[in-house]
Amino acid sequence: MRFRTRAFLLSFLPFALLLTGSFRAIQSLVESTVRSGLRDSLRANDLAISRLRSRSDLQNSRFLKIAGENASLKAGLQLLLLNPGPEARRTVEDQLQELCGRMGFAFLSVSDPSGKPIAGPEGVKPGLMMRGSEVYQVASVPVDQGDENLGTLSVGERFDFSGFTTPAVLLHDGKVLMSNLSGYSREELEKALGACGAGECSLKLGGQSWISLPLESDGFTLRSLQNVDAASAPVRLVLERVFLMVLIAALLVALLFSVMSAQSIVRPIAAMIRHLKKAESTGLLPEFRTEISRVREIRELTASFNQAAGAIQEARSNLQRAYVGFVGTLASALDARDRYTAGHSRRVSDLSCAIALALGITGERLEEVRIGALLHDIGKIGVPDSVLQKAGRLTGEEFAIVKAHPEIGRRILEGVTGFAPYLDSVELHHENWDGTGYPWGQRGLETPIAARIIHVADAYDAMTTDRPYRPGMNKEEALVILRRHAGRQFDPAIVDAFMMLCAKPSVEQEVLAGAA
Repeated sequence: MRFRTRAFLLSFLPFALLLTGSFRAIQSLVESTVRSGLRDSLRANDLAISRLRSRSDLQNSRFLKIAGENASLKAGLQLLLLNPGPEARRTVEDQLQELCGRMGFAFLSVSDPSGKPIAGPEGVKPGLMMRGSEVYQVASVPVDQGDENLGTLSVGERFDFSGFTTPAVLLHDGKVLMSNLSGYSREELEKALGACGAGECSLKLGGQSWISLPLESDGFTLRSLQNVDAASAPVRLVLERVFLMVLIAALLVALLFSVMSAQSIVRPIAAMIRHLKKAESTGLLPEFRTEISRVREIRELTASFNQAAGAIQEARSNLQRAYVGFVGTLASALDARDRYTAGHSRRVSDLSCAIALALGITGERLEEVRIGALLHDIGKIGVPDSVLQKAGRLTGEEFAIVKAHPEIGRRILEGVTGFAPYLDSVELHHENWDGTGYPWGQRGLETPIAARIIHVADAYDAMTTDRPYRPGMNKEEALVILRRHAGRQFDPAIVDAFMMLCAKPSVEQEVLAGAA
C-alpha cells in the first residue's frame, strides 16, 4: 500500500467519522436552542404590540365615549358653532381643561364637523404626535346631539413606554424619542438604527449583534429589539462543552496517529528541517541527500526540492546581475544626455559611499546610499534638454522645471519592484537642513540620512565640475562653500565627516581627485 494511502486511512477516516458525528450533534442542539429563543422573542413582541392596541381600544371604548357625551361640553360646543367668538371659545376650552383634570388626559381638542380646529390645541390627529419634546397618543370620538354631528373630540395622553417588557425604541423621522434600553445614548441608537429600512434588520449596538422589528404609524416607528448575542449565550455554552469533548477525543487520536507514523514520517522530516535551518545563516537553499528516507514520496520530494533550489539559485544570480546592470544603465543613460555631467552619478555615488563609511554606515544601508546616489538625478529624464543644457542663467519658470526632477524621479522608480529603499534618496536629496529645500521643505533629521549624504556629495561634484554656465571651481573653494553653508543648507555632521575625508591624502587620491 502506498504511503499516501496509508496516511489517508490512518488520519482522515477517524477524524472524519468523529467530526461528522460531532457536527451532527452540534447542529441538532443549535437548531433546537435557536428555535426556542426565536419563539420567545416573537411572543414578547406580540404581547407588547397587543398591549399597545388594547390601551388604544380601551380609550376609544370608555373614556372617549364618556367625554363625548358630556352635556356641558355639548352645550358649549353648540354655542360656539352658533356664535363663534373669543368668549365662546374660552368657555369650551375651560370645559376641556376641566375634563382633562377629572379624567387624567394630557389635553383635549375640538374640531367642527368639517375638521377645522375650534378649541384646544391645533394640529391634533389620531395616532402618535409630538407637542414640544413630548410624545402623545391621540384618539378621537364624534360629538353628536341627536342625529346632528357637532364636531370631533380628540383626546391626547402621554405615550407610556413602561408597558413594554422587551427592549423597544420609538423614532420619529430617524430621531430617537424614547427608549427603554439602559446604557445606550440616543446618538448610539440613532447611528445603529440608521441603516435599518422599513422591515426587519440586523445591527450592531454596544459591540453586540441585535435584531429589530418595526411597527410604523404616521411618521413614527416603534422598533422592538432583541440581543442576538445574549440569546445565543446558551448555545455557545453548549458548543463549548461539545467542542471540549471533541478536542479531547481529537488529541487522543492525534497522539495515537503520531506514535504510529513517527518511524515513517517524523525522522526524515526532522532531517529535512535541520538542513533547512542551515539556510538561515547562508541565505541559500540546501541540497538534500536522496537517501534521506526509504519512503518513496519523501525521496521524490527531496529530489524535486534539489532541482528547484538549483533553479532558484540560478535565477537569483541572474536577477541580481540584471538588477545591478539596470541601475548602471539608468545612471549612464542620464549622464549621456550632457557631456558636462558625464560620470556625475558615478562620482556622487563614490563620494556618498566614502562619507557613509566614515559615519559608520555599512551593509544594506551602505548599499542604499550607493544605489540611491546612482539614481538621484534620474528624474532629470523628464527635464527638456533646452533647460538642462542651457548655457545662461535659468529663468524662474525653467528653475521650477528643474526643481520638479526629484518628484519625477520618485514617480519613475516607485512602480519598479525592488527600488523602494531608494525612493527617499531620489526624492529628498535637495532638502536643506534649515527647511528651505525642495520638494517638501523638510527640516533637519526629518530627511533620511542617505538623502542628506547625497546632498553634500552632489553639491561638491556640481561645484568642482564644468557646467554650461560656468567653469568648475577647485577643491579648496568648494570645501569653503560647504563649510559656510553647513547648518543651513547641509547637515553639519556630514560636512564635518567630508572635511575629515578630504584631510586624508589616500582618500583624496582615490575618491576626491576624480571628482575634482
